[in-house]
Amino acid sequence: MPELNYEEDIQIDCNALDVEWLQQPELMRRYSTYAARTRQLMDEAKERLDAGKAKIEMEIRKNPKDFGLDKITESAIQSTILLQDEYQELVQEYIDSKYENDIAFGAVRAVDQRKTALENLVRLLSTSYFAGPQTPRDLSHEYIKEKERKAQNTKVKMVTRRRKEGESKNKNKSNQ
Repeated sequence: MPELNYEEDIQIDCNALDVEWLQQPELMRRYSTYAARTRQLMDEAKERLDAGKAKIEMEIRKNPKDFGLDKITESAIQSTILLQDEYQELVQEYIDSKYENDIAFGAVRAVDQRKTALENLVRLLSTSYFAGPQTPRDLSHEYIKEKERKAQNTKVKMVTRRRKEGESKNKNKSNQ
């Protein structure tokens, strides 16, 4: 999966609307593909979670004493599954992949909003909004100034699942 630069991709150059329009479909395709891939990874993590849970349940039923159970009941089995490290790791993997998928679909919505912004900028341009008896405002300069004012800590970067998995494993090892 190619690395995406959300902060750069979402920007609009008001002085080159024709170029921005030419780039818009490719941006939407890239981010939609990325979102679909993160959805696939989330679905795969869910399958691993379900399979892992079933495997642990079978092990508990086979050897309940190994898990500290004297009496096998459904609630005791379910509670014991939740306490297993293997299950906890699978749950965390699923949560991480779901989070990444949510971020990816948020980026797709932002790229779609970018399209709407482009449409509105073209509409303003066609109604001579930028023309008049006085020198037109430098919209790109004002936009940059406003962006810098709001920018405090808004860096969002798309991270591929593979890199995130490495971070999760390191985090889990340091917590033990």
